[in-house]
Amino acid sequence: MDKSMKDILKVYGPLALLVAISIWVALALIDPAPPSRVTFAAGNSGGAYYALAQEYADRLAESDVEVEVLETQGSLQNIELLRSGRAEIAFVQGGLATEADRETLNSLAGMFHEPLWVFVRSEADLGGFGDLRDLRFAIGPEGSGTRALALQMQAAWGEDWPSSSRRIESGQAAASALLAGDIDAAAFSAAMNAPYVQRLIGAPGIELLPFDRAPALARRTRALDPVTLYRGIVDLEADIPAADVPLIASVAQLAIDKDLHPAIQSLLLEASEDVHAGNSAFAKAGKFPAPELVDMPLSAEAERFWKNGPSFLRNYFSFQVANFLERAWVFLIPLVTLLIPLIRVAPPIYRWRVRRKIYVWYSDLRELEARGREASNDEARDKVLDELSELQKEVGELDVPLSYTEEVYHLRSHISFVRELVKGLYARDAGEDARHTA
Repeated sequence: MDKSMKDILKVYGPLALLVAISIWVALALIDPAPPSRVTFAAGNSGGAYYALAQEYADRLAESDVEVEVLETQGSLQNIELLRSGRAEIAFVQGGLATEADRETLNSLAGMFHEPLWVFVRSEADLGGFGDLRDLRFAIGPEGSGTRALALQMQAAWGEDWPSSSRRIESGQAAASALLAGDIDAAAFSAAMNAPYVQRLIGAPGIELLPFDRAPALARRTRALDPVTLYRGIVDLEADIPAADVPLIASVAQLAIDKDLHPAIQSLLLEASEDVHAGNSAFAKAGKFPAPELVDMPLSAEAERFWKNGPSFLRNYFSFQVANFLERAWVFLIPLVTLLIPLIRVAPPIYRWRVRRKIYVWYSDLRELEARGREASNDEARDKVLDELSELQKEVGELDVPLSYTEEVYHLRSHISFVRELVKGLYARDAGEDARHTA
């Protein structure tokens, strides 16, 4: 390695090391990177929750985030998994969160409708939901989302409901009991394509109970929404249903642990716009995701996303790169502030080091000149001339960048000048000695 390269390393090496240390400290202080694996509490493997959770898993996998989808019994178990920290993400039926849940959990948005289907036997001849009080009414087992919503509806109609109107049959078992006449009515909080809903819609002797006061119910609970099952939407040819049926629907939310990394939230929010934005039986395209149809606080990241959309960097970079830049930007300004003076001071330091290698010889040269002037005999002058020759040789071997060669030649010319000066003094004294002798 030549000397000029060593000079460069001596100047710029410490600066590069300082910059590297600064970057390392900045990286250590920025927000932690998002996790590479998260857990999603879904629902029964044959249900809508589970299928949608798998869609989210596929989309997050594109950004190298692994999603473990947990099969559960539904919304209430999902909330429990979120509370206990065994899941970070879950679908949760609207209206089930408690005040305590609102302290520790957040919502990203309402994602889709889950109507409350109440099927009754035709001979019941009901005037409304309140008339179910005196019937054998199955509302699902303890801990189910259907039961929680049905109890909420019963409370809205007031007074105590007897145990016979709070039977525990659910799903296909409740549908079979209703068709067999073992119960008079059954409630289901489910998507329209649920097998037991499809089994009962249009079945002989079974009617779907309308919720004529659905708008009023929705005003009482934020996560409820009035919807309409339009005539013929189930089967146009068979004209099922034969008329529009007003229903009340809970809104399934994408709930999260409030400490879930914002970058993962952002990925979920981006995915939700594709997964839930299309037409459905109860909503036009663009209705969902709906940040206003939630009963848990929106996360700060969700509020930012629904107001401004994806971050600027996500429009141009992959998830990993954009996330790193978004986390690191806070240290970018102080880092640049540190780098600017370092970059500006490095060239002067380098120039000083190179020139110092040249200028340091001038001290020796001045000393030799002074000794040459003061020399009183030939032996002293000869010694100065020998040292000047040695100095000239050493300067000739000096290794400097090409741009500084001119200064080396200036030094060498100055050495030659002093040599001639000393020789002139030598000759002058020799002439004076000759005259004195004559």
